[in-house]
Amino acid sequence: MIKKFIHHESASGVLLIFAAAIALILDNSPLAWVYDGFLATPMAVEVSELVIQKPLLLWINDGLMAVFFLLIGLEIKRELIEGELSSPKKALLPCVAAIGGLVAPALIFYYFNQDSPENLKGWGVPVATDIAFALGILSLVGKRIPSSLKILLLSLAIIDDICAVLIIAFFYTENLSVMSLGLAGFGLAIAIAFNIYGIKRITPYILIGVFMWVCVLKSGVHATLAGIVLAFTIPIKTTDKDLSPLKQLEHMLHPWVAYMIMPVFAFANAGVSLSGLSLAALSSSLPLGIMAGLFIGKQVGVFVFIALAVLFGICKLPSDINWRHIYGLSLLCGIGFTMSLFIGTLAFDDPAMQAQVRISVLIASSTAAIAGYLVLRLGTKSKAQLEAEK
Repeated sequence: MIKKFIHHESASGVLLIFAAAIALILDNSPLAWVYDGFLATPMAVEVSELVIQKPLLLWINDGLMAVFFLLIGLEIKRELIEGELSSPKKALLPCVAAIGGLVAPALIFYYFNQDSPENLKGWGVPVATDIAFALGILSLVGKRIPSSLKILLLSLAIIDDICAVLIIAFFYTENLSVMSLGLAGFGLAIAIAFNIYGIKRITPYILIGVFMWVCVLKSGVHATLAGIVLAFTIPIKTTDKDLSPLKQLEHMLHPWVAYMIMPVFAFANAGVSLSGLSLAALSSSLPLGIMAGLFIGKQVGVFVFIALAVLFGICKLPSDINWRHIYGLSLLCGIGFTMSLFIGTLAFDDPAMQAQVRISVLIASSTAAIAGYLVLRLGTKSKAQLEAEK
């Protein structure tokens, strides 16, 4: 399961790079009006008195990303119950790393923006790690990377995703509708009842999930959180080991999320006009906070927290991982991309500020990706080199 997951995420990371590049090229070409107009295309779903009308961009960010978060929830539940996070011993090292990767970027962002209250809502942008992009870069290094490093990155990124979901739920939710939230809670209760009474078919959970998504969308809480909550109601263990509903749904969703939803999100959100871009614009507090938070904060937080945990005997590094591996991994954690862009869309309504977020995330993520790749590629010997030294 882990090998398949890493394969899908690695390939998806390469697609993300191409999708983002195409979006940037289009939005800075004579076809920019086509790109912007396409994403602004209004789309509506109407059922009796219920009307949901949004531009295409928001259908992608609110709708398709709910499926992405459903998959994230399934992965988190599986890892917590029977995977790399299923025991305190297994979870301790990635937990320590994830905490460092959360605290340091947030503090650095605050340092740059403490005198700009209007920017402070963006503190969540530099704390996220894009697992697909990071694993995609890691895969480019080849077989010289030990599998335990990939598993550590995967575990760290899943804990990072849990933190990102909690950040979205508690800090990027406003104007609550109690009635809609109550209806979503009623839907959740039904899904839990499905689980308790042993319903194994996936269809009933999906149908109630659509109902929950509509209710959460209307409640003021971000609709993608419906996907996370639904995932935790889907059974993972059954009397027949070959028929786990959770694993079936995860297996079914993974290719769609990896090869369609995430590249589509990247294409829709990475486009930003570079006209008028200057060093002065990039040196303002918001871009500086994001870039420094992602590139410097992530690597410092992850590496230092791991080093301190090992120094004080709290954790141990896997036997085939050295400190150069850890530093390269720490750099790759600075690839925020998908989740950072997503939080940026929640944090700011002003198109100018959203543009600053996008270009900052792209610059920081690209720099972290290149630096992480070089550290791991140049600093890790291939199997042929190791055999030649024997």
